[in-house]
Amino acid sequence: MATAIQALRGYVALTKPRILVLVIFTGLPVMAMASGGWPSAGFVCATLLGIALAAGAANALNCYIERDLDALMERTRSRPLPADLIAPRAALVFGLVLALIATLLLEAVAGPVAAGLGVASILFYVFVYTVWLKPRSSLNAVIGGAAGAAAPLIADAAVHGSVGAAGWLLFGIIFFWQPPHVWAIALFRKADYERAGIPMLPNVIGDEATRWRMLWYTLGLVPVTLAPVPLGLLGGIYLAAALALDAWFVWHAVRVLRERTDASARSMFHVSLVYLFALFLAMLVDRALL
Repeated sequence: MATAIQALRGYVALTKPRILVLVIFTGLPVMAMASGGWPSAGFVCATLLGIALAAGAANALNCYIERDLDALMERTRSRPLPADLIAPRAALVFGLVLALIATLLLEAVAGPVAAGLGVASILFYVFVYTVWLKPRSSLNAVIGGAAGAAAPLIADAAVHGSVGAAGWLLFGIIFFWQPPHVWAIALFRKADYERAGIPMLPNVIGDEATRWRMLWYTLGLVPVTLAPVPLGLLGGIYLAAALALDAWFVWHAVRVLRERTDASARSMFHVSLVYLFALFLAMLVDRALL
């Protein structure tokens, strides 16, 4: 029987808190870009909380649906449901309650469009990605990336009542970033995914073809990251940072292709996280110094 503290930790773990930090961070810059200046701190915090709760709800429901698959994989078997820290029904109720709270909060603070996008992101992640794509198609990391990129859309809609260029551009950055990020994990965790019967790209088309696709997506990401500058959304500080970070990320994609090792794929995965955080941090610094 799990203790109260273990249960609390289990519920927090269901939301995948490390992912939530990334989600919040990717929603923050667009709020300044969309408004031409920072909105009030209360509005920003409440909107980001709603976004985080929506993402946490989607993650909890994902854990509920994939609990049997998670038990088969080394990287996920210690999650709360496979480890019997939380009952499946309790996890389901928790996810649904988080979804309801997120929707009501976004509706009250950010408006109906932002709330609707929050609901859409949950439904897309749960039903399109988790239920349909992930167990059936190697395109799961590509199409499913739309759910992980929803934060800028919600944040933009919160400020404007609709999604403009800033929201779509930041959505595009995360959308193009996600496949090489996920495929890096799929390369060094290939046996794990094979054991669970999940058709990740290396298991379907092979390691070498996957490495080439990682490089193409990484190269395709470059012009998307630079687009905010000619559109007048960001300035020279961001441009310099983006060029340096893009070169670093591309170099690691080339390294994965040349070295053909699990170590290089693992390095690409960790670099991808630092890259995205640093890129969005550069956005924040650029806006702060304008």
